Order: sequence, then C-alpha cells, then structure tokens
Amino acid sequence: MLSKVAPWLASRNEAGLGVRVLGAADTLALRALANEDPVANVFILAHLDSVGTAAPTSGGAKVYGVFDDDRLIGACWAGANMVPVQLDPALVEHIAAAAHQAGRRYASIFGPAESVLALYSKFEQLGHFAHEVRERQPLLTISGAPAIPANPSLTFGTMADFDRILPACAAMFEEEVGYSPFLGGQDFYSRRVAGLIRQGHSLVHIDADGTVVFKAELGAVTRDVTQVQGVWMNPGLRGRGESAGYMAAVVNLAKTFAPVTSLYVNDFNAKARATYERVGFTQAGTFATVLF
Repeated sequence: MLSKVAPWLASRNEAGLGVRVLGAADTLALRALANEDPVANVFILAHLDSVGTAAPTSGGAKVYGVFDDDRLIGACWAGANMVPVQLDPALVEHIAAAAHQAGRRYASIFGPAESVLALYSKFEQLGHFAHEVRERQPLLTISGAPAIPANPSLTFGTMADFDRILPACAAMFEEEVGYSPFLGGQDFYSRRVAGLIRQGHSLVHIDADGTVVFKAELGAVTRDVTQVQGVWMNPGLRGRGESAGYMAAVVNLAKTFAPVTSLYVNDFNAKARATYERVGFTQAGTFATVLF
C-alpha cells in the first residue's frame, strides 16, 4: 500500500494529508496497518494487545497517525522512544513536525531502517541530534525448530531471582547503549524488569552459586510473534561457544507464546550474527536505531 502512496504526494493538494494523535476510535485501523508486517510491528501490536486501544496512555505516550482524508496510511508511536509503523519515508516530515511541536524528548527511534533514518533526517533539521546512529541492524526470524540442541538450563525467571536478574539486565543495557539505565533513578528500570519477570518474559540461567550465566527477555509478545531483546552472556563465561545453545533454548521457550521468534542485531556484531545463524535465524528485513 505505501509504495502506492508516494507517487501522488508531490502533486496532490497537501490539505488532503493530515496528522493527529490517534484515539480509541482508531484502534482497528492502527491494528490493520500494523498487521501488514506483524514481525516489524510487533512492538505496537503487543501494546494494542496489552491495553486494547490506540488512545494515549496514562503516562503520556501517544500514537501519531498520518491520514489521507480519513484513511490511516502511516503511524508512529511516541513514548519514551519513537517507533514508526508502516511509515513511508515520504510521510515522515508530518510526524517529525508534530513530535517536535509536542516538545517531548525521546531516548531513541527504532524500527524499519528506511523509516527510522528518514525520520531522524527530519529531526536533525529541527535541531535534534543523535548520540549514535546504528543504520543497519538485520531483523532476524525463526519459525521452525532450532538447528542445534538447546541448553536445558535456561528457564523462566521468577521474582525470587529479581535481585540477581536486575544487575545482569543493567549490565547488558550499559554494555549495549553506553550508559547506565539507573541514571536519574533506579525505579523506572527496576519496574520494567520486574514486569517482564511477572509476565513470564524473562529467560535466565542462574547457576548453583547464584551467578547469572545467561539471560534474555521477550521484549514484545503477540500471539504471532515474539521479539527477543537483552541477550547477555556473563562476561566471565564468554568465549566457550555456549551462546548458541542458550539461544536455541530461547527459541523453544519463546514458542510457548508464538510460532515466530524475532530479534534485531547490530550488523557489526559478527559473533552474535554467527551465533544466530547457527541457531537457524534468517534475515527478514533491516532495522535501524537512533540513540539520543
């Protein structure tokens, strides 16, 4: 659909295009839009499954929609992060202008690379500059059985293990983005980790000494797709070739929620990409992440 939008943008009357914050009445339209690519849009689909509405959240997160008259043709989640939803690059200026006028600061933009990079280009023109831009992050999926045996030690985390899981999550976050998730306080990130554990979305191996050996989270879950995030092997136990077995176990546990397991990885992380390939993941698209 979006490939058919661009040709008329230059010639049609711009009054036919509008941007507004979505409300409850737009829920079905947003879900239909996101379902055009349920893997790439698992974040917003999981949100809709959780809250049941496209309306703004109590915390102030909202979804901007681009309309051609009354037809929703693109959207973008705007909360702590910005996440494009089937947003043709030709439409990003409308979203960028609305988000800029709202005056909110965002930690990142992530999602399909073309949309993310086009949106960031408009943000740069409006005076918002990134700390880092990761332009190519292969989006990987697996729908069959893992290609290698799974490590049976991986299991679902419990709240009894929270005090061990939280430091491991914080270490992974700092290693990945370059700063502590506890900057400005520990409460928000701690609630996020606890929420994942309570939902059964925390996967961990804690050895007999109480050390977290490996952990990952299912950051977004629908009945069709899970998206794995926060993959982390204890630094003292790396280099033994064990990550692939743990990732095979991640796939098996994720399949208790949905048939397709997905994740995205930095293109420069050759070791991780090789591990995912061993497990049986294949590329389904390309994401990008802009870190502010």
